Amino acid sequence: MPSDAEMKIVFENGVLKLLYPTEEALALLDGIFVSDVRDKMWRGRACDYAEAVIRLRRNNVAFSDQAKDFYPLRLDIKNDISLREHQQQALSAWIASDRRGVVELPTGSGKTILAMFAIANVQRPTLVLCPTIDLMTQWISVIRNFFGLEPGQLGGGGHDIREITVSTYDSAVINMEFIGGKFGFLIADECHHLPGETYRMAAMQSIAPFRLGLSATPDFDDERAGVLCDLMGKTVYRAGITELANKVLSPYVTRKIEVDLEEDERREYEENRKIYLNFVRRQNINFALRSGWSSFINACSRTPAGRNAFAAFLRQRNIARSGRGKLKVLWDIFTRHRGEQIIVFTADNAAAYEIGEKFRLPVLTCRTKPAERKDFLQKFRENIYPILVTSRVLNEGVDVPAVGVGIVFSGSSSVREHVQRLGRILRPSPGKKQAVLYELLSRNTGEDNVSERRRRHQAYRR
Repeated sequence: MPSDAEMKIVFENGVLKLLYPTEEALALLDGIFVSDVRDKMWRGRACDYAEAVIRLRRNNVAFSDQAKDFYPLRLDIKNDISLREHQQQALSAWIASDRRGVVELPTGSGKTILAMFAIANVQRPTLVLCPTIDLMTQWISVIRNFFGLEPGQLGGGGHDIREITVSTYDSAVINMEFIGGKFGFLIADECHHLPGETYRMAAMQSIAPFRLGLSATPDFDDERAGVLCDLMGKTVYRAGITELANKVLSPYVTRKIEVDLEEDERREYEENRKIYLNFVRRQNINFALRSGWSSFINACSRTPAGRNAFAAFLRQRNIARSGRGKLKVLWDIFTRHRGEQIIVFTADNAAAYEIGEKFRLPVLTCRTKPAERKDFLQKFRENIYPILVTSRVLNEGVDVPAVGVGIVFSGSSSVREHVQRLGRILRPSPGKKQAVLYELLSRNTGEDNVSERRRRHQAYRR
């Protein structure tokens, strides 16, 4: 190292580099920077930038900060919206936690508005991550309304980096190694996506000292919870559906309707379920274990009998999910709630299209083209289309306050998915008295167990 060289922290290709470190600095930064034997360079995660800077400054160690490529902004909120009590409590808790942490609030309780006040508090260039193009569009609209500026966009055909930029997770992963030093504030909407092996790189390659994670359903195993805490901070505020219903959210009821399979459906269901379960028993597969499903898939892939068992599993599940009796009950619910806006949720695209074809309804799935998706949602918001059928693309990320009726025609056992679907109908709106979520189940089938597992949430145990 040259005798007069100044120690530097730089951001390059998604990581931090420490140039010309002193022995004192290396001791202080132990655990953040590690030596790379390939080129004798000291490297660290970009997300540890704030901790590195704090340690050096706290001990009066001189260095040149060449990682940070942002400066304070002057941001003023342009409308007269004020925070509700729960939002103010969440914001205060986040500020008290050094403006770093996760806020858990149910859908419809104003997480995006809370984030606007957080941006105004931080006054730094901000990058917002969200999982879908629909959500990205909503964030752009809210930012434009609150701050009177045009935000940048990464994703959905856009590649425009500005002081406040909204990006999909996918686009952020691709671009963060180049832009990770440009933002002082990172917001991760629907942050339960962040711990994924790929998406976590978006937060890991950002130096943003200030971080806010937002989610209505962040529950997952300890490993993923640990990743989220490491990248965004601990949970600083939590409020559930039951705490905010009748106050911030619409009052609601959930109604489970059991439907009998027709005789030929029942016969085919039992035949296929017997093939499937006999195979599971012969292979000693235990679905109570985390490895149960992967063990089943591996066993099915090895022999013709296994492939036959897997086909039988799919067939019996599809019969239970889409029995003809459910379609009759669906029509009864449509009639009962004539004039109200309704979302029908299915577990798969095939069921969604079958319902759409039978009742001549618009269907929104992952196959729907962007222009058609935008048209469907706009006409649904305007009540031109009073009923919308979807598979899973509306589980999160659509703002439709007037919806008062949700129908779970079929679904997985995921608690998160079920709570997200409930959240679609809880946004308050003028004249909205009570939201209703119907859950249709084929009686005496595997759907009984699926329903029991996905209803393990306080929102369904009121």
